[in-house]
Amino acid sequence: MRVVLLFTALAAGPAGAWPPAGDTALLAPGPDLRREATLTILASGDILVHAPVAIAASTGGSYDFRPLFARVRPLVRRADLALCHAETPIGAGPRSGYPIFNAPAELAAAIGWAGFDACSTASNHSVDRGAAGIASTLAALRRAGVRATGTSRTRRESRRVLVLRAEGVRVAFLSYTYGTNGLPLPRPWSVNLIAPARIVVDARRARRAGADVVVVNLHWGAEYVHTPTSDQRSVARAVLRSGQVDAIVGQHAHVVQPVGRVAGRPVVYGEGNLLSAQSIACCAAATQDGLIAILRVRVAAGRARVQRVEYVPTRVSHPGYVVTPVGFRLSALVRAGAGGGAEAEELRGSYRRTVAVVGRSRFVRPLPVRLP
Repeated sequence: MRVVLLFTALAAGPAGAWPPAGDTALLAPGPDLRREATLTILASGDILVHAPVAIAASTGGSYDFRPLFARVRPLVRRADLALCHAETPIGAGPRSGYPIFNAPAELAAAIGWAGFDACSTASNHSVDRGAAGIASTLAALRRAGVRATGTSRTRRESRRVLVLRAEGVRVAFLSYTYGTNGLPLPRPWSVNLIAPARIVVDARRARRAGADVVVVNLHWGAEYVHTPTSDQRSVARAVLRSGQVDAIVGQHAHVVQPVGRVAGRPVVYGEGNLLSAQSIACCAAATQDGLIAILRVRVAAGRARVQRVEYVPTRVSHPGYVVTPVGFRLSALVRAGAGGGAEAEELRGSYRRTVAVVGRSRFVRPLPVRLP
């Protein structure tokens, strides 16, 4: 994929001036959107490194998370723009799992290796390691060539919106969370909190700065519940009916939720887990299911619009914690003559569960793949 990274200030005046001298070339005008173009934007579920996941990635004195992403890497790298959700701090001292998380810095390197261009970082675990955790997360992702949005080290940084350009289209990526598990924010601007009015204002400013498409990531909903809450639906209506946001993608429930449509615009309520070790008694199988959403964007007549949402059901195997694109893996097993084994049956069950919840229509469908 070919992506140009842009940062645009949300606030006017010297305090929010951006970019610094010498970087103005990055903000050169984009191509004429009157031409027709298509763009694929990929977005994935929670990356949540519990202790067993880190142990699986341990190499004895270090960590290598790349094998856990290897099966989804071709899919991620095929997208024009790939977005992830890094739910916990990264690189803020010793590794720790639930309830106060800190993932090894090597996780960021694997995220970049997998092909993700940017990650949302606003979640209920954003401040598990305080201001130091926010800073180390952003630094680790930056070293890996991955941009981030949703948390900030400084007030000035909090005033910027992340804009990425792929296939000549400028995509603003915004990130917000419902809360921080009761932990106080280091500063009022450290983590973006969900407030529909603020989201709309931020999106409007992003458009004034040149964004053609605005995608909002929301960390929201009720854990282990497939049905979106009334709050989720209310926020989605307020944000999407504003006309300033083109799509919402979401996480936090740790199980998949439906893909809806408000004012003709998609809301992916819950993508489940991309990588985690969750196995909750109420819904162990469901917490291993996830989805990767693919937004198909069409640019024509000066407007960019999400035409449809395709999705790839995923599965996190236990205890190996390899993230598997279910349909692709199942097809490979069948071709190899292993379509009747235990792994194939597990994948069939996962695929059926995800499609039953997420749905299938002219606007929303699983990514076409030949399944036996």
